[in-house]
Amino acid sequence: MSNNASSSLQYETAQLTVGNEDPLLPKLIHAINHADEIEITVSFIQRSGLALLFEPLKDALINNCKLKILTSDYLDITDPVALRELMTLVDRGADIRIYQSDNKQSFHMKSYIFVKTKEKVSTVELLEGCAYIGSNNISKSALTNAHEWCFRHDFKLPTDSQEALTFYAIRNAFTAIFEHPQVHPLTNEWISLYLKRRRSMKFVNVNDPNSPEVEEPATPNHIQLEALKALQLTRQEGYQKGLVVLATGMGKTWLSAFDVKQMKAERVLFVAHREEILIQAQRTFAQLLPNKQTGFYNAKNKEQSADILFASVQTIGKQAHLNKFSKTHFDYVIVDEFHHASASIYKSLLNYFQPRFLLGLTATPERTDQADILGLCDNNLVYERNLTQGIEDKILVPFRYYGIWDGSVDYTAIPWRNGRFDPKLIEHQFATQKRFLHVLKHWEKLKQTKTLAFCISTKHADFMADSFLKKGVKAASVHSESAIRRNDALNQLENGDLDVVFSVDLFNEGTDLPAIDTILMLRPSDSKILFLQQLGRGLRLYEQKSHLVVLDFIGNHHSFLNKPAALLGSSSIQETLTKYKEPSLSEGCYINYDIEIIDFWKVLAKKQGGILADYKSLYEQVGHRPTASEFYLQYGDLKKINKKYGSWAKFVLEVEKENDLYQLSEQHLEYLLAAVQTTNMSKSFKAILLKAFIRLDGFVNPPSLSELSIESYNVLKSYPHLFETELPIKERESTAESKTWLSYWKRNPIKAFTTANKNGQQWFSIIDDKFVAKIEINESDKECFEQWMQELLDLRLLEYRQRDSIKTAIASSNVTELAPPIQVESEPLQLKFYPNLKIACGHFKTGEVSEVEYKIAPEGYGHLDSDKHFLAHATGNSMNGGKYPILDNDLLLLELITPENAGSLQGQTVVIENHDMTGDELYLLRDIKKLGDGRYQLIAKNSDYENIIASENMKPLARLKGVIA
Repeated sequence: MSNNASSSLQYETAQLTVGNEDPLLPKLIHAINHADEIEITVSFIQRSGLALLFEPLKDALINNCKLKILTSDYLDITDPVALRELMTLVDRGADIRIYQSDNKQSFHMKSYIFVKTKEKVSTVELLEGCAYIGSNNISKSALTNAHEWCFRHDFKLPTDSQEALTFYAIRNAFTAIFEHPQVHPLTNEWISLYLKRRRSMKFVNVNDPNSPEVEEPATPNHIQLEALKALQLTRQEGYQKGLVVLATGMGKTWLSAFDVKQMKAERVLFVAHREEILIQAQRTFAQLLPNKQTGFYNAKNKEQSADILFASVQTIGKQAHLNKFSKTHFDYVIVDEFHHASASIYKSLLNYFQPRFLLGLTATPERTDQADILGLCDNNLVYERNLTQGIEDKILVPFRYYGIWDGSVDYTAIPWRNGRFDPKLIEHQFATQKRFLHVLKHWEKLKQTKTLAFCISTKHADFMADSFLKKGVKAASVHSESAIRRNDALNQLENGDLDVVFSVDLFNEGTDLPAIDTILMLRPSDSKILFLQQLGRGLRLYEQKSHLVVLDFIGNHHSFLNKPAALLGSSSIQETLTKYKEPSLSEGCYINYDIEIIDFWKVLAKKQGGILADYKSLYEQVGHRPTASEFYLQYGDLKKINKKYGSWAKFVLEVEKENDLYQLSEQHLEYLLAAVQTTNMSKSFKAILLKAFIRLDGFVNPPSLSELSIESYNVLKSYPHLFETELPIKERESTAESKTWLSYWKRNPIKAFTTANKNGQQWFSIIDDKFVAKIEINESDKECFEQWMQELLDLRLLEYRQRDSIKTAIASSNVTELAPPIQVESEPLQLKFYPNLKIACGHFKTGEVSEVEYKIAPEGYGHLDSDKHFLAHATGNSMNGGKYPILDNDLLLLELITPENAGSLQGQTVVIENHDMTGDELYLLRDIKKLGDGRYQLIAKNSDYENIIASENMKPLARLKGVIA
């Protein structure tokens, strides 16, 4: 604790508070933070006053304090929005009531009673008590700068003293009015009726603290406005799910509330994994949507009927609780801190509910970290703004970051298991005088005024606070077991009564700390996400705060690489070293690493290389076992893994062989490889069907073909781009229950999966009109097996979308421009040229469109369109023959084939797209000939090369317009 903290209820000796320069607020907060019982009665409550007391009152409830509050509707001054916020405290055990005067009976009481007790065998002994009685209602002006008199009466032993008897009389008077016949419990229903009958105020006296306050309605900032437009557009495009990425401090929760209002949602579910996040969200929604009833759903409270339900995922994510709601009960579902959503309990919830829209919110830094969770949002990244953009937009303050060599700890000597250091051993290494003095020296040199420090454990936090106190620094450790409460520590920090607060995990998520201007990072971060969350705690705007100082202690272990990777946007040590030389930072930002850190990176860079190193590096970046999608996005493909280990699943099992979570039988591995990871996919339908099959619990209860086709339709509909581009018009216009759709689905993926392939493999059968898997999954293995299937299905759809984006990229410039065109009306047309898109004149050859340059369009080829026509080199000699030979390295003018211009390809020279077993794009240039049996033959002009019969996996990409000299 800080050296000026007191366990007494009394803030100071003076019993009379007169307001203005002697405000009541700090005395109330101090008493709230030290009381075991609180009894408050005021004639009215305003939002501004409740905002000052809410955190202390909430912390009191968390610490098992008994809280009673009585207010009134006298003169309709009490703010109904404040009452909605108070329901957050009711949900957590507060007894809050309303004296309903109906404007006939006046109600002017203002008293605040605080008690400290000691429990005995059969009674509770009153140890200390005080009562503030005066003129202060709960409003900002009344508690801070108004002239308000308030007298404190103190309880004094013995129990028959005059002071004690008077204190008992005050409490008895409170009990009498609290149980008055005109007093009603505060409920959402009462607030709704109050809103309907409450008279609007015609005038406000700004100098009168008893006059109702006019709160300006909350409005979105310009970033939130952009995101709201993007959300509206994505729904118009048909998406039912979407992910929004906003850096810490940029208003994710407010954005979700604004969008609920924008969509006019009637029933809303807000899900998170920490109560602190849910409380903040409940207050936010209460302020913006006071006409909606809010409720809480956790182990203690289960308010199913609330308009907006704030739910703990640990409770509502269990199947027994999900079953209490219909699948369509909520028309809007919000999952905050969505980077946790890959956990199985989140997936159960996401698979169960079918809202009109589902919004995932996260501050995760980049697409690699989002790969897994994007799959849960139908790969629909709606809007993204990172820390850099938040600083540039003046929504966050700049930072000055110092990476300090943590030479006092040898991290290589501490055991490293499952992505973490041994907790006891690292705690022991951190709680040393040598390391403390190292931290103190740098802190004294670089600090500002208000420091928040992140520690590895409660023991570490206590050690650091005690060590700082001994050096004369005002410090406190704050954690779940600390004597000082969180709000108290932050108030003392803001007021200058504390210089440093050492914390463990109370401030990672869901807490506003705008006054913080210095961050001490005294522990490794589990991931880039956690690192950026901790960094973001100090980036919020605050009066007279120009920037944030970050002191990060970095040691000799590869796990620390996630920090520079997050700051610099790098994905490897080499890239980190390169980017650090010329970092791309927002104005006012600064990064400096000690030379020992740079030298250590160079040592690691020499050691790195190979599949295992890539896997471990990605593990450090994302903070968990990388999924197949995350690895694919980071490194471009899984070819090396598939070649060496046989499949992604076999590779992970080899790396994680000591972890029982991932274990599978050989039969299961073979099924996952052949039926999922390498099955041919000329369209997305097989992956869609398997997703639907899992959603229907098909391995346990095989669905009918009708059930499977309906669920597949719904899954495919959640991918609007695939739905629009993969289906013929007739099927797009059909309904999920129609015979047209059932017939189409039977002819496509159902037939493909129930027919033996060329290797004699058949994965499903139709038995009594049911779709039955030809593999037995034990109940004990089902969850693990289905998680593996989901992971690989997300990979296949990601690969499919990526290869489908070849055409999209060619048509839309969604690539890295090496030489951006400057198109002026009078200048010649410029066409895209893809230096890495090799069009094979021989055998299929890989190529990609990640880079684009521009060349002047050739003349003599008629009207050319920059959206349709592009340039690429030929490679090979299979088309070197006939009247118009195509030579190796010739520059080809190509026209993208679209549904609008496809027509007949008979006799044309066409670029054919195919895919290898790993999903990589392959391209081949051939003449097209249609055979009598309806098949197509791909003909080479050079007789040294064999002709090829086109398979169902091949697609026409572009037709040849000409060879450019």
